[in-house]
Amino acid sequence: MQAVTTIAEVREQVKAWRREGLTVGLVPTMGFLHEGHKSLIVRAAAENDRAVVSDFVNPTQFGPTEDLESYPRDFERDCKLCEEAGAALVFHPEPSEMYAPNACTYVNMDELTHELCGLTRPIHFRGVCTVVSKLFHIVCPDRAYFGQKDAQQLAVIRRMVRDLNFDIQIVGCPIIREEDGLAKSSRNTYLSAEERTAALCLSRAVFAGQKMVEAGERDAKTVLDAMRAIIEAEPLAKIDYVKMVDFENIVQIDKIEDVPVLCAMAVYIGKTRLIDNFIYDPAEDAGCGCGCSGDSCCCCGA
Repeated sequence: MQAVTTIAEVREQVKAWRREGLTVGLVPTMGFLHEGHKSLIVRAAAENDRAVVSDFVNPTQFGPTEDLESYPRDFERDCKLCEEAGAALVFHPEPSEMYAPNACTYVNMDELTHELCGLTRPIHFRGVCTVVSKLFHIVCPDRAYFGQKDAQQLAVIRRMVRDLNFDIQIVGCPIIREEDGLAKSSRNTYLSAEERTAALCLSRAVFAGQKMVEAGERDAKTVLDAMRAIIEAEPLAKIDYVKMVDFENIVQIDKIEDVPVLCAMAVYIGKTRLIDNFIYDPAEDAGCGCGCSGDSCCCCGA
């Protein structure tokens, strides 16, 4: 496995692979990798001839009061995980390599970024879309892999790829959880022992809401009220949002009908903001009929 720091090195290697007729998968990350990231890399390596991992804490997606400086970093550990997972190349640039001193061009998305995390983090998705677009141009992958834990990001990237005609398949991959249910996150390292226990209210709420929907509950408010009650029972938890939206358009809904829905939350445990969610697709219960594998279906969106 190679580890490189410049755009020129990535392009040179990818062009060499292309001359051999090889396919390329990309896993964009902000580093401090865990089993969730590893599952993406393993899949990228299995479905492509070469897997590239970007390891870059992107400054343009952090607000002025957010945790850019304190965001955990451990590149040596990341490289070990990437090699174990089957990556062929890790791209670890400095911000100055990705952004010129006078850079003033951004990829800005409307509509899908007005809700959920976009509502309380107004510049976040502009930064995400910009850096992912840059990575797509640098690596030129056949496929790119994103986890469902960041479900709004997954929806945003899918829409950006469609709207801007990127010739890339976006593959969504399932949430990876700890044994007790907590969704794996680099920010879990911020939690004290007491906060780590308190954080389980997120997954308990997700599992309860998902069970209600799968049992036939179709009223969004009924599901959301039950989920909020579980979180509010935890003294260390403070809700940012718990909402149900049309997964394709990220617009709040009142009833679950015939489109995939995303039930998502952001919750502060102490000072740490954590997210979790579940996606429900009515077509999967009925059988979508496209012969897909479910978790990467272009129509199911799961």
